[in-house]
Amino acid sequence: MCGIMGYVGPQEATPILVDGLRRLEYRGYDSAGIAVANGSIDIRKAQGKIVNLETLLEVEPLAGSVGIGHTRWATHGVPSDKNAHPHSDPSGEFVVVHNGIIENFQSLKEGLIDKGAEFTSETDTEILAHLIAREYDGDIVEAVRRTVALSEGAYAMVVMTKREPGKIVAVRKISPLVVGLGDGETFLASDIPAVLHRTRDFIIIEDDEMVIVTADGATVETIDGSPVDREVIHIDWDSQQAEKGGYEHFMLKEINEQPAVITETLAGRLDEDGTVWLEDVSFDDDYVRDLDRVWITACGTAYHAGLIGQEIFRRVLRLPANVEYAHELRYADPIMSSNQLTIAISQSGETADTLAAARQAGEQGSRMLAITNVVGSTLARYADDILYTRAGPEISVASTKAYMAMLIAQYLLALRIGAVRGTVDPDLAAALSHGLHQMPGVIEEVLSREPQAIVAAEAIKDAQDVYFIGRGLDYAIAMEGSLKLKEISYLHSEAMPAGELKHGTLALITDGVPVVVILTQRAVYDKTISAVQEVKARGGRIIAVAYDTDTEIDKYADIVMRIPDVEDLLGPVAAVVPLQLLAYHVARMRDHDIDQPRNLAKSVTVE
Repeated sequence: MCGIMGYVGPQEATPILVDGLRRLEYRGYDSAGIAVANGSIDIRKAQGKIVNLETLLEVEPLAGSVGIGHTRWATHGVPSDKNAHPHSDPSGEFVVVHNGIIENFQSLKEGLIDKGAEFTSETDTEILAHLIAREYDGDIVEAVRRTVALSEGAYAMVVMTKREPGKIVAVRKISPLVVGLGDGETFLASDIPAVLHRTRDFIIIEDDEMVIVTADGATVETIDGSPVDREVIHIDWDSQQAEKGGYEHFMLKEINEQPAVITETLAGRLDEDGTVWLEDVSFDDDYVRDLDRVWITACGTAYHAGLIGQEIFRRVLRLPANVEYAHELRYADPIMSSNQLTIAISQSGETADTLAAARQAGEQGSRMLAITNVVGSTLARYADDILYTRAGPEISVASTKAYMAMLIAQYLLALRIGAVRGTVDPDLAAALSHGLHQMPGVIEEVLSREPQAIVAAEAIKDAQDVYFIGRGLDYAIAMEGSLKLKEISYLHSEAMPAGELKHGTLALITDGVPVVVILTQRAVYDKTISAVQEVKARGGRIIAVAYDTDTEIDKYADIVMRIPDVEDLLGPVAAVVPLQLLAYHVARMRDHDIDQPRNLAKSVTVE
């Protein structure tokens, strides 16, 4: 999400900054802006596409050879001119652009307001400009260092001041940053494609590092000031490869972005003891205690995320919950009331059927909560409460990282509601909280085992039919795994509860027919194994997703895709990744258009 640009050198900065931002448009954004230093620092920014910024610059041009730029994907505050980056302190001498989330922004903002600060935007970024100005004592590097020490979160920050011309300071905490090295000029960007046509030599900034950029090059340090000797790498990618971060397809890139997405979705929202803070969810405790039912409505992948939510709300909250396809719910005349909560899930916030179902729920008196990725979307504007997933732009039509963020959002919501209702055991809340915080590392480990998915893909790439089975939460994940496979490989695929296999579908299991089984739910493990034995007895080929410690499955499975052991309630988060990789590699082996599969669209805005 968001794009960052910086330039120090002999050329005019404005065209370089705007060109770089345009080359980062694939990341998605809702506003754009630049700041250029030439004695003073002047800012131009505009809501909407970069063409709006370009139009503004034609009327109000900027001259100078040092500057920073940004394309914003809204998190704090709706898309608008005032919320667009860059942001400055009241003096205009310190200017900041920023990707990511400042988790403790509210307490920082309140502290600044108590000391007389006034803010012109709704963003967490503006707070950084105020803090840097306050901390400055003649050394911008130290001012940034002290500001970082005060700021909690996952972000990248870029700073420029008129007090020290010819210098840009940047910090990486999770969100990516790269430095491009030219001949007497230096570039800074959130991603290589922004400046790949200008240089092939890059320094990759790592987490918890700071870089000081001048026309002569870049100096890298840890945030605490220790020098870093970083190797310069030479990039041979073409421009299209660069947009994909070197990956062959956007889908694979987005699968690999999921650890960072989990970090972003959790940022500032979940304490280690299970306490949850949801900034745009405003229902009070009395409402939560009086809830007697939760409705979840969505379509496609979002519906499959809702299947997980349904199970979590039932198990963790002991609260009746129903997930319904939005296109069915809107015509089903459901019985809803004010003591019920409807959760509408849509990545884009523009899915026509989901919007219609959400409106119907509201008309019947149900409070409506939106889980969406897009700030200011129609669904967000309609909702009483909003839980933004912060997944960032997703380019591939087949959703992966947005689905992951939807799952994490529902765990957060369940913990929030459960704490008020007193239905979540404190030990369970702490275990889930710990497990969620550990999940980025777990997913990194699963991604490192990609060769397992390649072996499994080889086994099913020429199949006519593939079946996915599981029980409970595993069944919900089976549904999503099956959808991913059919979306991009065009293989016929079905998912069903493992116990349902013998009620008809077993007639289709013959020699060599692939059956993918998910085994993360220990309470029903033996029952699922019974279905596996039924498949094996008829010559079916078993491909399993199982925990590292599961040795029993080795007796039955032809191929096992292993995942680290986690709490069973969190099993779906880890188990979906091998299924995403499986679908990806089957489609790749079948030579299909993975990012834009036939007949499908990213956002379904018609009924």
